[in-house]
Amino acid sequence: MFKIDQIDHVELFVPDRHEAARWYERTLGLSVLPQFERWAEDPHGPLMISSDGGSTKLALFTGEPRGRRPTAGFHLVAFRVDGPGFLSFLDHIEDAPVFNEAGEELKTLKPRDHGEAFSVYFCDPWGHRLEITTYDAGYVRQNLS
Repeated sequence: MFKIDQIDHVELFVPDRHEAARWYERTLGLSVLPQFERWAEDPHGPLMISSDGGSTKLALFTGEPRGRRPTAGFHLVAFRVDGPGFLSFLDHIEDAPVFNEAGEELKTLKPRDHGEAFSVYFCDPWGHRLEITTYDAGYVRQNLS
């Protein structure tokens, strides 16, 4: 029976791929993958970024971002971290702010307890909906101040 190995990449449209890559590196630790950087030399090609050396990637394309329009198709991109990473992200956004759906800068997020997991929801500067989630719910519950 056929089955996929994993999700390879998610494509996002942004006005400036390099500016977006800097935001994603500063905020989420995703960096440009040198082995694919030549693809971005083509104005229609992607700038590939990743936090795990390229196993999973975001492909940044030049184009009109979602902005404040209602979603169609995919709703958000969720990134998984461990419990300490989740709590670290909550502190991190004080210096690397994220945004709400109206485009307003946020320096704090309210974690949502899903029982077996915790998540926070926010947008990048171009209106793409993002999530940081952890399945270390017990750790977060014990250490969330």
